[in-house]
Order: sequence, then C-alpha cells, then structure tokens
Amino acid sequence: MKPVLLINPNSSVQTTAAMLAIARRHLPDVEGWTNAKAPGMITDPAALSAAGDQIVAAALPSAQGIIIAAFGDPGAEHLAAINDVPVVGIGAAAARQAGRGEDRFAVVTTTPRLAPAIDVLMRAHGKNYLGCFLTDGAPEALLADPVRLDAALIAGCIRACDAGAARVIIGGGPLATAAERIAPAVPVPLVQPLVAACKEIAAATTGHPVPPAPDGSQSAR
Repeated sequence: MKPVLLINPNSSVQTTAAMLAIARRHLPDVEGWTNAKAPGMITDPAALSAAGDQIVAAALPSAQGIIIAAFGDPGAEHLAAINDVPVVGIGAAAARQAGRGEDRFAVVTTTPRLAPAIDVLMRAHGKNYLGCFLTDGAPEALLADPVRLDAALIAGCIRACDAGAARVIIGGGPLATAAERIAPAVPVPLVQPLVAACKEIAAATTGHPVPPAPDGSQSAR
C-alpha cells in the first residue's frame, strides 16, 4: 500500500523530521517531502503563495493521501483538484476540529504577517472563530529558542483564554512539538493542527471515522 505523504512547504528538513515523528504516532505509513525551494520558515503571504505554486508544480511521490503541513495550507485546494487521493491542510483540519460545537476558538501563532490569511482560513472552515493572537518577537528567533518560544506561546494562549477562547489552535507546522510541550501550562485544550490532519487522513483513507476527544477537540494534552 502507498504511504501518506506529509508535505513540508518550507525547506527545513529538521521541521519535516519533527512533524513526521508526530504523524507516525497516528498513521501507520507516512513519508515526508520537503520543499527545498522555500525559505526555512514561511512568515509572509508572498512566501506562502510561492510555496503553494512550488508544491503544485513539483513531481511528488505517489501516495494514498496528502497532508499539507503548513498552517496556511499552501497548494492544498489546487492539489485536491488535480489528485484523486484525499488532500488535507493542517490549518483547515484544525479549524474543523476547533470549530465544532458552540464554544469559541482562537489561534495563537508566531507569524504576524500571515494573520489576515489565517483569519480567512479559520472562518472558511470553522465556526465561532474568536481571532488570531500573536506572540512577541521575530518568528525565526523564537523558533531557534525553545524556552522563549514556549513562554511566548503560553502568554498568547492565556490572552486568548482571557478573551473567551474555549479551545486554542497552535498555528504552525514548525510549532507542533512546542504545542505538546506547553499543553500542561494552558487552561484550555490545545488543538494540534498536524494531529487533526492525520486523523482526517486516517478516516479518509480507511473509511473509519476517528472518534473525537471527550471535549470534541483534538487536544495536544
């Protein structure tokens, strides 16, 4: 059987490896593909759009399903239109999970220039979206310093909770491991976009729906 293909839209092979380690807990056979033409971290709309074009134009390995593992889902809609296998973007999957029920949800992320695109994506795929809460500090610098990154994400989550969020999405493929680290310090469930996408792909490729977490989310806890 063909594997699921996890596409990392940025060029960081370390990020690809970290996301594969998480995905393999939820999928029996998943392989990674790294977009070598992109920057190491996608932080603005131009890079996000370019990554989508690069992914669509690439000669991708054959797969039974595809995960687009960047929070803006670059190229996901186009790939879904030209492929006969399921294609799931981690941003849309997270919004669908967090937007179930009547509780409000928010996004916490490190990339302020992507906030408008994130808002559009969240409203398209989830309901009761509260908004995007941004961390302080340059995205690249935060990603290079796990202690600072965790503190900044926790602070953003607390602000989102204070504003009324009952669930928080940690918005970013490179932030997947940080979401797991900070979950015990956040008073509401954290929705992990990569895990949400893995569960959707598992359901689509096996035909067996994945039961939601007890509170209806896919928590990082």
